[in-house]
Amino acid sequence: MSVLALRYAHAFASVVASSKLDTNAVQQQLNDFNDTLAESNALREVLANPAIPAPEKLKVLDAIAARVNMIPQVRNFLAVIMDHHRLAELNEIIAEYHAVADEQSGVAEAEITSAHPLNDQDRVELESQVAKLAGGRVRTTYRQDASLLGGAVVRIGSTVYDGSIRAQLQQLKQKLVSA
Repeated sequence: MSVLALRYAHAFASVVASSKLDTNAVQQQLNDFNDTLAESNALREVLANPAIPAPEKLKVLDAIAARVNMIPQVRNFLAVIMDHHRLAELNEIIAEYHAVADEQSGVAEAEITSAHPLNDQDRVELESQVAKLAGGRVRTTYRQDASLLGGAVVRIGSTVYDGSIRAQLQQLKQKLVSA
């Protein structure tokens, strides 16, 4: 991630915090705008075209903001991004903002990889244990990897907790080889 994206993310996170905005709503609106921008060639061409005056671009942004009831601070942030010709970096800026907002609110990202799909009860129990490991709330994503054989691998930030059968077999192998 670039220093530029991090600066925009921290600046916007400060605005969100000082305005006491709902970070989930803010993140959702940023994601929705970014998705709309990614899906619409016409919108990208208008907002990125240097021949179109900035006030005209703001009118387009305002029309979108009014239609989706965009929070004024989100609208203003996007206007700044457009004014500074940083729409090409919007994905990266939003990703950094999500990381900064999660850090400020004490939410950790956790990736759980299991050998088989987990049922709802297993997910709830596992997320509870992961939250204890993380020391707070977690946002989890799930993956499957049949090579694990059983158990799960949990990644919280750069820390990996490997409770898979594959890892246990590797440990047993190391003990037998060294004995």
